[in-house]
Amino acid sequence: MKYTDLKILFFDVGGILLTNGWGHESRKLAAEKFGLDYEEVNALHNFIFNVYEIGSITLDQYLDTVIFNHPREFVREDFKEFMYAQSKELPHMLAYLKEWKKNCGFRVISINNEGKELNDYRVKKFKLHEAFDAFISSCEVKMRKPDPGIWQLAMGIAQATPEQCVYFDDRIMFVKTAEKLGIRAFQHTDFEKTKEILNQLKDENLK
Repeated sequence: MKYTDLKILFFDVGGILLTNGWGHESRKLAAEKFGLDYEEVNALHNFIFNVYEIGSITLDQYLDTVIFNHPREFVREDFKEFMYAQSKELPHMLAYLKEWKKNCGFRVISINNEGKELNDYRVKKFKLHEAFDAFISSCEVKMRKPDPGIWQLAMGIAQATPEQCVYFDDRIMFVKTAEKLGIRAFQHTDFEKTKEILNQLKDENLK
Protein backbone atom coordinates (compact mmCIF):
# COMPACT_ATOMS: atom_id res chain seq x y z
CA MET A 1 0.00 0.00 0.00
CA LYS A 2 1.36 3.40 -0.98
CA TYR A 3 0.60 6.21 1.46
CA THR A 4 0.04 9.00 -1.00
CA ASP A 5 -2.04 12.16 -0.91
CA LEU A 6 -1.63 12.57 2.84
CA LYS A 7 -3.98 15.12 4.33
CA ILE A 8 -4.79 14.44 7.96
CA LEU A 9 -2.58 14.20 11.02
CA PHE A 10 -4.30 12.67 14.05
CA PHE A 11 -2.48 13.32 17.32
CA ASP A 12 -2.92 12.20 20.90
CA VAL A 13 -2.54 14.82 23.68
CA GLY A 14 -1.73 13.22 27.05
CA GLY A 15 1.73 11.69 27.13
CA ILE A 16 2.92 13.60 24.04
CA LEU A 17 2.00 17.28 24.37
CA LEU A 18 0.83 17.40 27.97
CA THR A 19 1.02 15.19 31.01
CA ASN A 20 -1.94 12.86 31.42
CA GLY A 21 -4.93 14.69 32.85
CA TRP A 22 -5.50 12.39 35.82
CA GLY A 23 -3.01 9.52 35.69
CA HIS A 24 -1.96 7.17 38.48
CA GLU A 25 0.98 9.39 39.46
CA SER A 26 -1.43 12.27 40.05
CA ARG A 27 -3.76 10.07 42.07
CA LYS A 28 -0.87 8.94 44.26
CA LEU A 29 0.08 12.57 44.87
CA ALA A 30 -3.53 13.36 45.73
CA ALA A 31 -3.63 10.49 48.22
CA GLU A 32 -0.52 11.84 49.93
CA LYS A 33 -1.65 15.46 49.93
CA PHE A 34 -5.23 14.88 51.06
CA GLY A 35 -4.69 11.85 53.30
CA LEU A 36 -6.60 9.37 51.15
CA ASP A 37 -6.46 5.58 50.97
CA TYR A 38 -4.80 5.23 47.56
CA GLU A 39 -5.85 1.61 47.04
CA GLU A 40 -9.50 2.46 47.67
CA VAL A 41 -9.34 5.58 45.48
CA ASN A 42 -7.65 3.66 42.67
CA ALA A 43 -10.14 0.80 42.78
CA LEU A 44 -13.10 3.19 42.60
CA HIS A 45 -11.36 5.25 39.90
CA ASN A 46 -10.81 2.18 37.72
CA PHE A 47 -14.46 1.25 38.16
CA ILE A 48 -15.91 4.54 36.98
CA PHE A 49 -13.33 6.67 35.13
CA ASN A 50 -14.18 5.23 31.71
CA VAL A 51 -17.77 6.34 32.30
CA TYR A 52 -16.52 9.86 32.97
CA GLU A 53 -14.27 9.85 29.91
CA ILE A 54 -17.15 9.07 27.56
CA GLY A 55 -19.16 11.94 29.00
CA SER A 56 -21.83 9.89 30.78
CA ILE A 57 -21.16 11.53 34.15
CA THR A 58 -19.77 14.89 35.23
CA LEU A 59 -16.56 15.51 37.13
CA ASP A 60 -18.64 16.17 40.28
CA GLN A 61 -20.35 12.81 39.89
CA TYR A 62 -16.97 11.12 39.45
CA LEU A 63 -15.72 12.83 42.62
CA ASP A 64 -18.88 11.85 44.52
CA THR A 65 -18.07 8.21 43.81
CA VAL A 66 -14.28 8.21 44.18
CA ILE A 67 -13.41 10.92 46.71
CA PHE A 68 -16.46 12.33 48.48
CA ASN A 69 -17.97 8.94 49.33
CA HIS A 70 -16.70 9.65 52.87
CA PRO A 71 -16.76 12.85 54.93
CA ARG A 72 -13.57 14.79 54.14
CA GLU A 73 -11.62 17.49 55.89
CA PHE A 74 -11.09 19.34 52.61
CA VAL A 75 -13.51 20.94 50.20
CA ARG A 76 -14.38 19.91 46.68
CA GLU A 77 -13.00 23.05 45.02
CA ASP A 78 -9.57 22.54 46.57
CA PHE A 79 -9.47 19.00 45.24
CA LYS A 80 -10.57 20.11 41.78
CA GLU A 81 -7.90 22.79 41.75
CA PHE A 82 -5.33 20.10 42.55
CA MET A 83 -6.65 17.93 39.70
CA TYR A 84 -6.39 20.72 37.15
CA ALA A 85 -2.89 21.61 38.34
CA GLN A 86 -1.66 18.13 37.41
CA SER A 87 -1.88 19.09 33.73
CA LYS A 88 1.50 20.39 32.62
CA GLU A 89 3.08 20.99 29.26
CA LEU A 90 5.73 18.43 28.34
CA PRO A 91 9.04 19.83 27.03
CA HIS A 92 9.27 21.02 23.42
CA MET A 93 6.55 19.05 21.62
CA LEU A 94 3.52 21.35 21.90
CA ALA A 95 5.42 24.49 20.93
CA TYR A 96 6.98 22.62 18.01
CA LEU A 97 3.64 21.26 16.76
CA LYS A 98 2.08 24.73 16.85
CA GLU A 99 4.90 26.05 14.67
CA TRP A 100 5.02 22.98 12.39
CA LYS A 101 1.30 23.26 11.71
CA LYS A 102 1.59 26.71 10.14
CA ASN A 103 2.96 25.44 6.82
CA CYS A 104 2.78 21.64 7.01
CA GLY A 105 0.01 21.11 4.47
CA PHE A 106 -1.94 18.89 6.90
CA ARG A 107 -5.11 19.29 8.86
CA VAL A 108 -4.22 18.42 12.46
CA ILE A 109 -6.90 16.80 14.62
CA SER A 110 -6.62 15.44 18.16
CA ILE A 111 -8.04 12.07 19.13
CA ASN A 112 -7.95 11.82 22.90
CA ASN A 113 -9.55 10.14 25.88
CA GLU A 114 -10.52 12.86 28.33
CA GLY A 115 -13.37 13.82 30.64
CA LYS A 116 -15.15 17.02 29.66
CA GLU A 117 -14.09 19.37 32.45
CA LEU A 118 -10.44 18.33 32.22
CA ASN A 119 -10.55 18.44 28.43
CA ASP A 120 -12.05 21.94 28.36
CA TYR A 121 -9.51 23.17 30.89
CA ARG A 122 -6.55 21.75 28.96
CA VAL A 123 -7.70 23.15 25.59
CA LYS A 124 -8.06 26.63 27.07
CA LYS A 125 -5.06 26.62 29.43
CA PHE A 126 -2.54 25.40 26.86
CA LYS A 127 -4.12 27.10 23.82
CA LEU A 128 -4.53 23.80 22.01
CA HIS A 129 -6.55 25.50 19.26
CA GLU A 130 -3.18 26.76 18.02
CA ALA A 131 -2.12 23.15 17.45
CA PHE A 132 -5.38 21.54 16.29
CA ASP A 133 -8.06 22.24 13.73
CA ALA A 134 -10.56 20.02 15.56
CA PHE A 135 -10.89 17.81 18.64
CA ILE A 136 -12.25 14.27 18.67
CA SER A 137 -12.50 13.93 22.45
CA SER A 138 -14.00 10.85 24.09
CA CYS A 139 -16.27 12.96 26.31
CA GLU A 140 -17.90 14.56 23.25
CA VAL A 141 -18.18 11.56 20.93
CA LYS A 142 -19.24 9.03 23.63
CA MET A 143 -16.56 6.46 22.82
CA ARG A 144 -12.92 6.13 23.75
CA LYS A 145 -9.74 4.58 22.49
CA PRO A 146 -9.12 1.71 21.79
CA ASP A 147 -12.63 1.52 20.30
CA PRO A 148 -11.92 1.50 16.53
CA GLY A 149 -15.05 3.60 16.11
CA ILE A 150 -13.34 6.74 17.38
CA TRP A 151 -10.79 6.65 14.53
CA GLN A 152 -13.54 5.79 12.04
CA LEU A 153 -15.58 8.74 13.28
CA ALA A 154 -12.52 11.00 13.03
CA MET A 155 -11.94 9.92 9.42
CA GLY A 156 -15.61 10.49 8.63
CA ILE A 157 -15.50 13.99 10.08
CA ALA A 158 -12.28 14.71 8.18
CA GLN A 159 -13.67 13.10 5.00
CA ALA A 160 -10.43 11.17 4.64
CA THR A 161 -9.50 7.59 3.81
CA PRO A 162 -7.09 5.66 6.04
CA GLU A 163 -4.35 6.11 3.43
CA GLN A 164 -4.66 9.89 3.78
CA CYS A 165 -4.14 9.81 7.54
CA VAL A 166 -1.23 9.58 9.96
CA TYR A 167 -1.60 8.95 13.69
CA PHE A 168 0.71 9.54 16.68
CA ASP A 169 0.20 8.11 20.17
CA ASP A 170 2.48 7.27 23.08
CA ARG A 171 0.61 4.00 23.72
CA ILE A 172 1.50 1.15 21.42
CA MET A 173 -1.93 -0.49 21.82
CA PHE A 174 -3.59 2.58 20.28
CA VAL A 175 -0.95 2.75 17.53
CA LYS A 176 -1.71 -0.87 16.61
CA THR A 177 -5.46 -0.24 16.61
CA ALA A 178 -4.99 2.61 14.14
CA GLU A 179 -2.71 0.44 11.99
CA LYS A 180 -5.37 -2.27 11.80
CA LEU A 181 -7.67 0.32 10.26
CA GLY A 182 -5.07 1.04 7.56
CA ILE A 183 -3.79 4.26 9.12
CA ARG A 184 -0.05 4.93 9.08
CA ALA A 185 0.71 5.18 12.78
CA PHE A 186 3.74 5.97 14.94
CA GLN A 187 4.48 5.54 18.62
CA HIS A 188 5.78 8.71 20.23
CA THR A 189 8.77 7.91 22.43
CA ASP A 190 10.61 11.22 22.55
CA PHE A 191 10.56 14.69 21.05
CA GLU A 192 13.51 14.32 18.68
CA LYS A 193 12.19 11.14 17.07
CA THR A 194 8.69 12.54 16.56
CA LYS A 195 10.11 15.83 15.29
CA GLU A 196 12.12 13.92 12.68
CA ILE A 197 9.04 11.97 11.53
CA LEU A 198 6.93 15.14 11.32
CA ASN A 199 9.53 16.83 9.15
CA GLN A 200 9.67 13.79 6.88
CA LEU A 201 5.89 13.86 6.55
CA LYS A 202 5.96 17.54 5.67
CA ASP A 203 8.61 16.94 3.02
CA GLU A 204 6.59 14.05 1.55
CA ASN A 205 3.44 16.13 1.45
CA LEU A 206 5.07 19.15 -0.20
CA LYS A 207 6.76 17.21 -3.00
